[in-house]
Order: sequence, then structure tokens, then C-alpha cells
Amino acid sequence: MNTNEKQRTIGEEVSLTGVGLHTGENVTIKFVPAPEDHGYKFKRVDLEGEPIIEADANYVVNTQRGTNLEKNGVKIHTSEHVLAALVGLEIDNVLIELDSPEPPIMDGSAKFFVAALEKAGIVEQEALREEYVVKEVLTYKDESSGSEITVIPADEYQVTTMVDFGTKVLGTQNATLEKLSDFKKEISAARTFSFLHELEMLLENGLIKGGDLNNAIVYVDKEISEATMKKLEKAFNKEKLSVKPNGILDNLTLHQPNEAARHKLLDVVGDLALAGMRIRGKVIANKPGHFVNTQFAKKLSKIIKLEKRNNVPKYDLSQTPLMDVTQIMKMLPHRPPFLLVDKILELSDTHVVGVKNVTMNEPFFVGHFPGAPVMPGVLQVEAMAQTGGILVLSTVPDPENYLTFFMKMDNVKFKRPVLPGDTLIFKCDLISPIRRGICHMQAYAYANDKLVSEAELMAQIVKSK
Repeated sequence: MNTNEKQRTIGEEVSLTGVGLHTGENVTIKFVPAPEDHGYKFKRVDLEGEPIIEADANYVVNTQRGTNLEKNGVKIHTSEHVLAALVGLEIDNVLIELDSPEPPIMDGSAKFFVAALEKAGIVEQEALREEYVVKEVLTYKDESSGSEITVIPADEYQVTTMVDFGTKVLGTQNATLEKLSDFKKEISAARTFSFLHELEMLLENGLIKGGDLNNAIVYVDKEISEATMKKLEKAFNKEKLSVKPNGILDNLTLHQPNEAARHKLLDVVGDLALAGMRIRGKVIANKPGHFVNTQFAKKLSKIIKLEKRNNVPKYDLSQTPLMDVTQIMKMLPHRPPFLLVDKILELSDTHVVGVKNVTMNEPFFVGHFPGAPVMPGVLQVEAMAQTGGILVLSTVPDPENYLTFFMKMDNVKFKRPVLPGDTLIFKCDLISPIRRGICHMQAYAYANDKLVSEAELMAQIVKSK
């Protein structure tokens, strides 16, 4: 999962202003440097409390005319071009501030975002970049549209898109990104496009406000009536529009004959950013669209989370521990047979790692179950909580004068039975900083290189004397 490459953010804040495609209003986007492991997050500075939405596939609510995110009723429209620019420049951590539900459409490509980010400068951070390494073929197919995305193992992130709109004016086209460093030159300037039949419907419903036609290529896939042409000229502030021999409106000139396929590739890169991690593999997208892209990103996101969870950390159990059982008892109020941690291996401000050797002599095996001894799940949770207790008690000068109490537990899962002879390793990570003696943490228990249980725990320390 970890690469040898460092994470990257930008050197300073940078802003862009332009028209929002849906609102027709002037909107501003600001890219702000962010700390390590922050990822991409959007912040709505125009709303009370300035709510934040993470660029996460699980917040995708609909994919009509762009990839739209929503969290707690707060929305972000058409996130894909901005995210594609960030991925294309290999930037890992940025806060994206918006004063409206959508970024400016600019010219319908990612070119202007790329230029702004380069102007802000790209800065290396200390932490290593995580990467999801594709080990087997993964596919998602949307039966209704025939769209399909597959990812196969490869040495780096590559993308190929194949589009086929079955129209005379725009038939089959392909585009390929061999390596991310080609994104700026090959892909970033490819503009969004639409077909006349889609535009007519949007015009009738008053849904295009920001489109003076310099931010979309329009493919004319049917006869244009005089009335429609007048409507288009009015909507796009043009005195005269006509259709070029290659079947597009004469508001724009194509950058490349396969600009449509390149733009679809740009969308794939932006949408797959929502999986939450850099991908090492080759993506092959046949007739991609925001729906199939984001469904695939959701699938990847799920697999990545599972792998992370099952990615068992390695510890040297033969090393002298940071704390032995005598030192633990100076801190924790628990005593045998209810002391369920034997050693502490690691302790920092935000995490702790503890060990318990499960032997046949445990008092609970007498009744659970005679003839088939299994460690009770609730005692595994208790052991994780005691390990977490060390973390929170290490924040006070006199831990011996405190007791720890459970406040709540969430998302408790037992994956595998724990048997006599197993060595349990507990890892607890803070979810939020310790405040007023309250510790909120994600805890995992491992045995035999497998995850055996996990829980989200909240505990509080209270002075006993």
C-alpha cells in the first residue's frame, strides 16, 4: 500500500473565478494547502459553519450532467474536472474552497485548474503516499447502457477510454494516458461536449445558464430547425451560428480529432479520485460515463477499506516491550484475572499497541466452553479498551489516581474465534484528539496475522481520589 514516493500539496493558496454551469453566476474556487493524509476535501464557504465534504465515492448522489456529491444536505456539483487536475498533477492533499455549490466551468476542461495549481507550486511532504496496487482484474458493468470499466494489474496508473455514441457525427474514438506525467499535455485541455438533442432539452427547461458556448463542444446529431438555431444564438449570445462540415457548431474548433474521448478520459481520472487512493493499475473504460465511473469508484473504495483493515501490522514480539505487566499495573486500575493486557509495544500521542498471550489457564475458559475453549468477544473488546486506557492515562501525570469507564462502543465486529495459544495484538488509533479525559478511538485485534475483532470505542478517565 505504501510507496516510496512522498505525499504532495501546494505551496500557497490560489483562486480562480468564472461562471458556474448550472447557476450562470460568477463563482470562485480557492485551492488551499493541506496537511499529510488529508486527501481532497471541498469546503462551502458560502454556507453557515462552512461545511466540508470529502471527495469520497460514497457521497455521490447523482451523476446527471456531472458528478454530484452530497453530505448532510450540502451539495457539490461537477467535481470531476477539478479532481482530475489534482490527480493529473500528482497532488495528494488540498482543501478546495467554493463560494457556491459548483466550481467555475471555465472552458469545460481541466486546463485552467492545472495552470492555477502549478502557479501555486507543488510541495513535497514528509509522509509516504499510499497506493492501491491492483492484483486481480476488477470490473463493473452497467447493463442498461453497456458501459463497462475494468482495471488490470500494471506497473503504474494508466487509463484507456473507448467511446462510441453510435451517431454519424461522433462514432468510435479512443484515448490513452500512458503515465500521469502526460496528463497536462495530452488530456487536461480536452473540453466537455454535448449533443444537440441534449441541449434542446436543457434549453427548454432553462437548465443551461453558464453556457455561452465557449465551454462546450456541440455535436449536431440531427437537423437544426430555424427556431432552434435562434434559441441557441440567443442562449449563447451569438449573432450567427452554423454547423461546420465535421458536424460541430462553429463556436469552437476541436483541439484534436479525438477530443471527446480525451475528455471522457479526463472524467474517468476525476471520478476515480473518489476511490480515495492512488491506483496502480491500468483502467480500461468502454463507453464511460459518470454513473459507471462512480459506481466503479465505490467498488474500489470498499475494496481499499477492506484491504486496509486486513493489512495486519507487523511487530517484533521478541523485542523488550515498552511496558511490561508490572508497569501496566502501575497505570491501569485492573488486576488479574481481569487485567487483559500483558505488554505495551508502542505508545504515541495518537496510538497504542498492546499484546495479550491467551493461555489455557484463562479463568473464562472454565465456562466458555468446556471442551471447546473460545475467548469471549466481549473480553476482546475489554482488552482493546484497557490498551486504549493506557493511551489516555499517559496524558495525565498521576495515572494511578484515575479510573477508566466505557462511554460507548460502535461498529463492533468479531471476525474469527480466538483460541488458547493465540497471541493477541491490539492496535488503537485516536479518531479525534483527547478532550476532557474522553478518548474516542478505532481499535483492532489481530491474531495469527488475521483481524479477529474491531470496534469504535469511547472511554473516559475519572479521578478516583
